[in-house]
Amino acid sequence: MPSLKSLSRRERLAEVMDQPGLDPGEHALALAGLRRINALSRCSASLFAPIRQLAARHQGTPLRVLDLACGGGDTAIDLTLMARRSAIPLILEGCDISSSAVAIARANAERRGADVRFFRADALVDPLPSGPDGAAPDGYDVVLTSLFLHHLDNADAELLLALMTRRAHQLVLVNDLIRSPLGYGLAWAGTRLLSRSWVVHTDGPLSVQGAFQLAEVAAMTERAGLQGARLQRCWPERYLLSWCRG
Repeated sequence: MPSLKSLSRRERLAEVMDQPGLDPGEHALALAGLRRINALSRCSASLFAPIRQLAARHQGTPLRVLDLACGGGDTAIDLTLMARRSAIPLILEGCDISSSAVAIARANAERRGADVRFFRADALVDPLPSGPDGAAPDGYDVVLTSLFLHHLDNADAELLLALMTRRAHQLVLVNDLIRSPLGYGLAWAGTRLLSRSWVVHTDGPLSVQGAFQLAEVAAMTERAGLQGARLQRCWPERYLLSWCRG
């Protein structure tokens, strides 16, 4: 386990899931393991709470929601099913740079009976429907991402936050890991208890080493233009960043 001193400094090491050419079977097994981990962490529930609050102010008008770097689509699917149970009208879409992840997400949505559109896109490069600043009338009300920010270097992470504010009409949400000894220990044990994938066993602890601490997220958020953003700690050693357009 890394020392307290080493975890005080962000260290991005190459993760297996980020490498091109990952075997599709290994990719699918890894995404299945992440699905179990995220279900236990109640990541989707933490994201749904502010979306529910926003929907209540819209009084029945459907909200368009985009999940950036959606992976196997579990978060977008979860949110769709939560909204259905709560009779909240949402239009969910998800995008990912990986074609195999998009294919898995589509299969997962069909299996779980969720009406979600998934498409391939690079969240940092490809043009997407924009919010008010981009003047696209069909932009998204809510733009979110989960467990993606820690994959990026500092400059790209800050760029992503800035892009999310331009693409979102109303609400930006980010759920990710906190870099800490507790987070590292939970990642090491949790990946081994909840997944048979060596990819997940390898990447879980590496993700924590590459994650941000709360003070770092707060400073980066300010620089990206998300003044007044709310940052709260969530179980298990994660944070939820939420920003509403004034």
